[in-house]
Amino acid sequence: MTNTRLPLGSSHRNQWQVNAAQCDLVRVNRTARPLALPALPQNIVIDLARTALIVIDMQNDFCHPQGWLASIGVDVAPARQPIKPLQAVLPTLRSLRVPVLWLNWGNRPDKLNLSPSALHVYNGDGQSVGLGDVLPGAPCDASQNHMLQAGSWGAAVVNELVKAPTDISIDKYRMSGFQDTCLDSVLRNLDIQTILFAGVNADQCVLATLMDANFSGYDCVLLQDCSATTSPSFCWDSTLYNVRQCFGFTALSTGLLT
Repeated sequence: MTNTRLPLGSSHRNQWQVNAAQCDLVRVNRTARPLALPALPQNIVIDLARTALIVIDMQNDFCHPQGWLASIGVDVAPARQPIKPLQAVLPTLRSLRVPVLWLNWGNRPDKLNLSPSALHVYNGDGQSVGLGDVLPGAPCDASQNHMLQAGSWGAAVVNELVKAPTDISIDKYRMSGFQDTCLDSVLRNLDIQTILFAGVNADQCVLATLMDANFSGYDCVLLQDCSATTSPSFCWDSTLYNVRQCFGFTALSTGLLT
């Protein structure tokens, strides 16, 4: 039997070294990689070695012209605005070894983890197209067009944004991606301290997830040009105000294009 200690852990950022006789609980001391980033209400310095990007709900049902939001008469043009800046910044962040997490709404087919109050948000009268219901007119096979259902066309990231093999995908079932998901466990295993937020809707799922991240002790930065909302403009203004006032910072992704 060898006395060589072997790594034990799902992430190289959070591993023990073990053999039959001993468990070494000392994690590898990773060198900080500071990056100065113009931001509001103050400029900040982030540690790229402990930073991740979370892209929220950039998926067909919210952003595609034939998705659910468009089907109920919502102009999805604002929801598509983050696509171009994300296309620019994603390769840079990956080259800097910053983890990219895709946090998409993807409910269970049986909806057993969704309360009536969660279902009511998308089906207020009980007879509209709501979570898990068939979305008429979706450009896909009928078996794949259940609204925001995990594995469906509507829950998939829009074609213009390509996930890399190293990216991480997590399904969520509430406005906040921390509720009833593995998001926090994944971030802890990646040794993340600072989270960059992007996606839609900025005043709903993005803000709810960012607030929960703040409550959990993470440093939060909303990438303003990589986020958007189909809500009225005062909702966007309120989101920026509240993030800067209470929950973190706002910045432009161009500050990351080093």
